[in-house]
Amino acid sequence: MFEKVLIANRGEIALRILRACREMGIETVAVHSKADAELKHVLLADESVCIGPAPSSESYLNMPAIIASAEVTNADAIHPGYGFLSENADFAERVEQSGFTFIGPRAETIRMMGDKVEAIKAMKAAGIPCVPGSDGPLSTDPDEIRATAERIGYPVIIKAAGGGGGRGMRVVRSADEVVDAVRLTKTEARQAFGNDMVYMEKFLETPRHIEIQVLSDKHGNAIHLGERDCSLQRRHQKVMEEAPAPGISEEQRNAIGAVCVEACKRIGYHGAGTFEFLYENGEFYFIEMNTRVQVEHPVTEMVTGVDIVREQIRIAAGLPLSYTQDDIKVRGHALECRINAENAKTFIPSPGKVREFHAPGGLGVRVESHLYDGYTVPPHYDSMIGKLITWGDDRQTAIARAKMALRELVIEGISTNIELHQDLLDDPVVNKGGMDIHYLEHKLGLA
Repeated sequence: MFEKVLIANRGEIALRILRACREMGIETVAVHSKADAELKHVLLADESVCIGPAPSSESYLNMPAIIASAEVTNADAIHPGYGFLSENADFAERVEQSGFTFIGPRAETIRMMGDKVEAIKAMKAAGIPCVPGSDGPLSTDPDEIRATAERIGYPVIIKAAGGGGGRGMRVVRSADEVVDAVRLTKTEARQAFGNDMVYMEKFLETPRHIEIQVLSDKHGNAIHLGERDCSLQRRHQKVMEEAPAPGISEEQRNAIGAVCVEACKRIGYHGAGTFEFLYENGEFYFIEMNTRVQVEHPVTEMVTGVDIVREQIRIAAGLPLSYTQDDIKVRGHALECRINAENAKTFIPSPGKVREFHAPGGLGVRVESHLYDGYTVPPHYDSMIGKLITWGDDRQTAIARAKMALRELVIEGISTNIELHQDLLDDPVVNKGGMDIHYLEHKLGLA
């Protein structure tokens, strides 16, 4: 096992990793920007290193500074968390070449899954169900573009191969629009991702967003931890997640989970990963694989009892999985509310000083947050400041506990989206479950 792990991230996920390391008897190094010197995990870590000024490009995305920090502190491994460099194949490669262990998949796996066209090819070869599409990048020939769209059937969606987070996508509903849509998406993709490759898929009108959590070690073992429903989204950004997904049977879970496990073995996947699907009319359609720990991993931990971050670290150290598939039982139901420093109605970010912070408690309540009284939320990073997770024997109990916990949660001095979550948990459609990915935007009048 590693003796010292460098945490190349910030906020609640950095604190989550630190806690896992402490539990395992591993020392920690916190790297941070100048704006983040007072982050909770920085104050708690065994060692800390400032890696640059506030902008991410000069700190959390500064590969040489992070690797140099690992060198001067004699760290054994680097955990990238999520976001920032977590899915950057070049970073994973440089970490390994510098003599450290990257706590995540191999660079070539990250690279393959980061290219959506290559990922879809790999998943099709592995037997994963995919959305009908162009089976590769689109050409610039107008006749070929129209023919491909006709074969797939309108509406279609044009996607950037290097895209993510809802960027680089355009829905097309008629032949009159498709050529211009491809041209515009290619231009946007080149500017945003440095890669103008685009592909085409069938656009599903009312799908749900269902994802499968997997763990796969370096000894040929792989398991799945069931599914999560992440359909409550705004501008393709998840707002609330839950596990298990309402309306998904145990037979469906085991069937799609087994396919994902076999795919992991086929591609030689190592670490924690998530297969993301659109789900419509009882069918799963692969959209992408995230090669890192997910923001919403706690709901899976709550219903399975598996510490996903701990398993990530063990796998990276070369140890076998702590579990077999037969050990995994989904028990009860869990919800996660992403708490953001933003106006609940306008979604405008609200950085500033937290005058008072009080975390809720009680049976089945878990809070993942780096906030404390007097902490100043900086304006330079993502607005998420915490996650409220609740568990119950059934979905209604988890919802009831979430509503109670939101009433107890106190964050004074900045605006938050607590009110939005309270509204969602009072919504009869949300209480019933099974919303499609467009529901929240329709509710908010954004669609």
